[in-house]
Amino acid sequence: MKREIANLYKYLTNSCKDENFLKLIRYVENFTSKVMAIALIFIIFVALFDLIRLLTFDLFFTEPRWVFTAPLLKIFGMFLNVLIALELMENVTAYLRSHTIQLQLVIVTALTAVARKIVIFDSKTEPGDITGLAIAVLALAISYWIVRSQNQHRES
Repeated sequence: MKREIANLYKYLTNSCKDENFLKLIRYVENFTSKVMAIALIFIIFVALFDLIRLLTFDLFFTEPRWVFTAPLLKIFGMFLNVLIALELMENVTAYLRSHTIQLQLVIVTALTAVARKIVIFDSKTEPGDITGLAIAVLALAISYWIVRSQNQHRES
């Protein structure tokens, strides 16, 4: 029994060495990124199918035909949903390629998400909401400018 406990202790201490532990962390990160990519592919196809379904039924099967009966802001919001999902996929695939988070891509994705919110903005909401969106756009634009400047500085 003592020998088995000693072997287990030796195995656990070997497994918890920094390089082995970091290998495990990298494996978990890679696995999680791949699962996220698969989930995003599913989400992209569902969102694209929903958009195509809405456009098809709206243009061809709803009276009057060849005219949008759905609000254009709803349609634009659905387009931007697909675009945001594609940008998220780009973030995940960039991570899988280089194992670093591409901050510039993340900021662009966030800007797109805020822009979507502005495009589909309902004028009946609170006045503070538009102020919050304006502050978010300003902060993200400044962040993008800083990150882009730093990246250009490193490349030259």
